[in-house]
Amino acid sequence: MTTTRRTLLKGAGVAAALTVPVFATPAQARGFDPRPGSDGVGDPLFPTLGNGGYQVVHYDLTFDFTPVTYDFTAAVTLHARATQDLSSFNLDTDGHTIDTLTVNGRAAQFELSVGQSGQELTVTPAAPLHKGAPFTVAVTYHGNGKAPRAGLTGWRFGTDGGFASAVQSSRADTFLPCNDTPSDKATWTFHISAPDGYVATANGELTGKDRRADGSAVWHFALRERMPTELLGIAVVKGTYLYGTSHTGLPLRHIVPQGHEDTYGPIVARTLDHLAWLEAKFGRYPFSVYGVHIYDGYTDALENSTLTLMGTNWFKPNADGNPTYENTMVHELTHQWFGDSVTPNDWQQAWLNEGPAVYYAALYSEERGWSLMVDKMKATYGKLNAIRASEGPPGLPKALGGTNIYDGGALVLYALQLQSGQKKFDRIMGLWPRRFKDRTVTSEDFIGHAVEVTGDRSLDPFLRDWLFGAVNPPMPGHPDWTVTA
Repeated sequence: MTTTRRTLLKGAGVAAALTVPVFATPAQARGFDPRPGSDGVGDPLFPTLGNGGYQVVHYDLTFDFTPVTYDFTAAVTLHARATQDLSSFNLDTDGHTIDTLTVNGRAAQFELSVGQSGQELTVTPAAPLHKGAPFTVAVTYHGNGKAPRAGLTGWRFGTDGGFASAVQSSRADTFLPCNDTPSDKATWTFHISAPDGYVATANGELTGKDRRADGSAVWHFALRERMPTELLGIAVVKGTYLYGTSHTGLPLRHIVPQGHEDTYGPIVARTLDHLAWLEAKFGRYPFSVYGVHIYDGYTDALENSTLTLMGTNWFKPNADGNPTYENTMVHELTHQWFGDSVTPNDWQQAWLNEGPAVYYAALYSEERGWSLMVDKMKATYGKLNAIRASEGPPGLPKALGGTNIYDGGALVLYALQLQSGQKKFDRIMGLWPRRFKDRTVTSEDFIGHAVEVTGDRSLDPFLRDWLFGAVNPPMPGHPDWTVTA
């Protein structure tokens, strides 16, 4: 996600054929499994985020939305596996009226309660679930996109009467009951209804479209790579699909505001060069499709898996006439490797997302003569000590959305590049998204990876000082750099 300073908070159609894989969660691998029914999986920054006792393997979401009135009816089926014996379990939800709920096809008891970041839906199945057993939860529900929520909302509304989802980091539950934690990744299918004159979007590939007699349609999508809930990207808008193919044959599909194809078509076409530039560094793009959704109902930029969401306000040249908005496009595309494919196990690891995205956007800008990396890094170094004291160091932030995670995370990588040398640094960064593809990770994983790739054990204390220290270490090669009091 691109942000200057922001604290992030918490049917119809035929499903496409999809093989649903089963994975062990990183929490289980590290010996941690929250008690069933617990309000949260122990995220350091969001203690109530997510739920214990199970792992979701696949979500199938049907969403029927009415523009202008913002009413919706929906159904979601969760295919999950119990990680311990369960007499009950929780789902995250906020702002929905639950109509029916079944577990393994049998009606289950459920109760809503208000938590710190939203609502908890406690489910008691008709029969207990045993550790290791697969199970399905089917929920039908309805609501209104503009209805009050217990927490912040993930809904964004444009001038067209439609919506787009921007749910990072904990607002997917304003669209569906789910396990809303980055540590639980799943595959997805979507069936999104849109009336005549509107299009539907979702993560993944468009697998079909069913026309109805009234001119509306149900759009079917499948995301075959696993995704955490915080990267949910659904929308119903007055938009136009623009299609293309990358230099490697990757399908591209962008959505731009209806009637403004000539304005935004050339902009989204720049994705071809951005992909080629990044693939030369990190290897093949890690998903089966990519695109940019430009929408006037959003004013930020967000790396929803396979479909970056950007507001129309971004696309203005700078004072020198340079298209520096491309830096933001590169930032969000970098996230498809760093954050979307390789995902932080909890939100205190967010520098692993934002540091690379800021670093490579700055490198892209420098290579085009728009700015100098060293100037940006020197300015960050000067102010980061004070930020470490107030907001925490890059690897131990006290909240999300701060300079420590974004520019501070990039500064850690800049220091690593100077310390290890360019060739070794490129190997560290290039192998990371290939080695940990489709997994969730921590700072400890990155430190171990850097040491293993380079064979340099001194990088362990070096990175710990930069990530977790109370003050900036000396910058390699720049003994003259100082901090602002």
